Amino acid sequence: MEQKRILVVDDERDLCDILLFNLNAAGYQADAACSAEDALQRGIADYDLLLLDVMMPGMSGFELAKRLKEDEDTRHIPVIFLTAKDTEDDTLHGFSLGADDYVTKPFSVREVMARVKAVLNRSLIQSRQEEGSLVYEGLVVNTVNKTVNVDGTDIPLTRTEYELLKLLLEHRGHVFSRQQLLDKVWPHDVIVTERTVDVNIARLRKKLTRYAVCLVSRTGFGYCFEDVINKG
Repeated sequence: MEQKRILVVDDERDLCDILLFNLNAAGYQADAACSAEDALQRGIADYDLLLLDVMMPGMSGFELAKRLKEDEDTRHIPVIFLTAKDTEDDTLHGFSLGADDYVTKPFSVREVMARVKAVLNRSLIQSRQEEGSLVYEGLVVNTVNKTVNVDGTDIPLTRTEYELLKLLLEHRGHVFSRQQLLDKVWPHDVIVTERTVDVNIARLRKKLTRYAVCLVSRTGFGYCFEDVINKG
């Protein structure tokens, strides 16, 4: 998958060094800016996420975020505020500026890394949905080019397998009988039995690897796509 670029904007040099080390070790491409003014000189539009301190000399993090959200080229970039300002008003102000998360200093590096991963995942899901995709965790069904991707790897499906997965994912949690699936997925001029549905579901499960458990069989009723992974 494409390496994500992250810009850390903070006037605490030691903190920047710690975050850069951990972000790069986690597989991201991380850079640091010691001020908001410095950040603006770095081509922020090329980054996928900002870790932004609030209290800095000169332009504050709040001011920088406001400027970025007003710019068409940078408004889409997720922002996580890193700050010692932890009052409810400060937090609400940060979110009102379009912040995606808010981490209060002092914090653990593990917490920041978890927040980074979560925000990037949400951003990826949103962008894929805007591109015309159905998304569940790392399972992406692109309804424009008719492709399926599992955790970054393209999975070849037959037309029937694709249409089955698309239908079930579009109506997550809805149980379709075998006859309903036949009516909705297979051409009306083709004679097939309900056993054909079972065979295609079995083939689809093998290709979906860890997401196979989400294709749930309801005995006596049919099949549905269920959020089994998060329930576990």
